[in-house]
Amino acid sequence: MTIAASYRAQHGELRSRWSRLSLATRFAAAASVVLVVATLVIGAVVTARIEDAVVRNSANATALYMDNVIGPILQQVSRSGELTPGAHRALHEILENTPLGDRVVSFKFWSADGQVIWADNNANEGRTFPLTDDLRQALSGEVVASFDDLHEEESSEEAALGLPLLEIYLPVREVWSGRVVAVAEFYEIAEGLAGDLRAARAAAWAAVGITTLLLGGVLYAIVLGGSHTIEVQRRALDQRLGQLRELSARNEELRLRVQAAASRSATQTDRTMRRIGADLHDGPAQHLAYAALRLDALRERLEGPVSDEMARVAGAVTEALTEVRAVSRGLQLPDIAERPLEATVKAAVEAHEARTGHCVTLEATCSTEPDLDPAARVCVFRFVQEGLNNASRHAKGVGLEVALTCDDQELRLAVRDQGPGLPDIPRPEGMGLSGLRDRVESLGGTFAARSRPEGGAEIIMTLETRGPAWT
Repeated sequence: MTIAASYRAQHGELRSRWSRLSLATRFAAAASVVLVVATLVIGAVVTARIEDAVVRNSANATALYMDNVIGPILQQVSRSGELTPGAHRALHEILENTPLGDRVVSFKFWSADGQVIWADNNANEGRTFPLTDDLRQALSGEVVASFDDLHEEESSEEAALGLPLLEIYLPVREVWSGRVVAVAEFYEIAEGLAGDLRAARAAAWAAVGITTLLLGGVLYAIVLGGSHTIEVQRRALDQRLGQLRELSARNEELRLRVQAAASRSATQTDRTMRRIGADLHDGPAQHLAYAALRLDALRERLEGPVSDEMARVAGAVTEALTEVRAVSRGLQLPDIAERPLEATVKAAVEAHEARTGHCVTLEATCSTEPDLDPAARVCVFRFVQEGLNNASRHAKGVGLEVALTCDDQELRLAVRDQGPGLPDIPRPEGMGLSGLRDRVESLGGTFAARSRPEGGAEIIMTLETRGPAWT
């Protein structure tokens, strides 16, 4: 198995497992990921804002104090660009012998070009460092502070102390103009600030975490209730669906049984009709033929009015014999069991043409020979036979057509004429068409009788087929 196929199989298995989980479980899994990510993002943003505010407030307080202490000393920079020895001694005294010196571990005094004018560490005086972002902001007039962010080169000595330091950049302004002439940088020991920040972080993360948990819990409770309701309804629907399927199966079984019974009834009816036809041919037809012969013989021996009356009686007997033979032929069926369907339809058409003398146009197109049971084949024959009889009677045999189309799914058979059409009444079919409707519908087919827009009438039947009879 290739890597891609293995991946698709694993992906499909995961999707299958996921779809089998309840709605509440899927929500809990998805919401957990979203809420955890949201908690981390919100917590990080909130703690960063709190830290920034705390550091900024602490830095502003210290910067204000430092500005009041060292601001007057540093004013001479605006005049000479450097500090006098007296200013040096004053700064050393402030940072070494005052409480401020206990808090400030390092001090630098920067010019606008990044040169250290003065530092508590004399080795740094006169050195030039690249301008950092914090220094640039301070030179623009802002008080800038950062806590435990000692990664620049000029802060390497302070970072080596290992203490929590608050780094502050204080812009030094000229008194009478407000112009920034230098920047004082100092590092304050901020152990209290470190504790405050830890407490603020803990409080922020706790608030965000508790809020997220409460929100997730409330949403999960809502979804769990909805999921429970959906599950109860789903089980009820599954139960109803099972009942409907069972009922549908029973209905289908009953339909098949009724259809089979109707097919057997139709087969039995045709057998009875064939037997009646045979009985008419072998019984009454023979007696009528014998009576006609005897009447002809008696008429030859008689003369006068009696002979004429005998001739009329003989004619009536001959007509009765003709009708009985026609009825007998109509009740009997040709051998259609082994014939192709097109041949069966053609036989019905030819029998009608021979009996009535009316011309019938036949169109038959079957892509495959359908598999029909005997009752369906008899139905096709009777449909053509009865349809043509009705057309000949009502349309005087004008424009008779038979159209057959069939494939491995459906059989469609139509008989048309160009007569006056069907009368405009709710049920125009006579006894013959009603019988055809019952015969077709008993086999699961459909029957329609209607007038044609171009004139005339047509009857149409459709039957489902079961695929090709021979392969």
